[in-house]
Amino acid sequence: MSEEKKAPAKKVTAKKAPAKKVVAKKAPVKKNTVSVTLIKSFNGRLPSHRATVTGLGLKRINHTVELLDTPEVRGMINKISYLLRIEG
Repeated sequence: MSEEKKAPAKKVTAKKAPAKKVVAKKAPVKKNTVSVTLIKSFNGRLPSHRATVTGLGLKRINHTVELLDTPEVRGMINKISYLLRIEG
């Protein structure tokens, strides 16, 4: 019988995890919000205006949603301002 030489088994050493950096928590920044209420029906309006109403999260007349005050939201509000009441 021929004897086969086997390579010696490699020893596995446990690697230490890198030390975690301690990060101080920042105080939550109060973000500006806008309260928007749908006051007119969007039935019979342009399809893009209907899509904008649903994009703002409004579902029915007198439904109010609070949104972050961003340029994107402001543009959507400006597009359909004749259907909305804006507060804040």
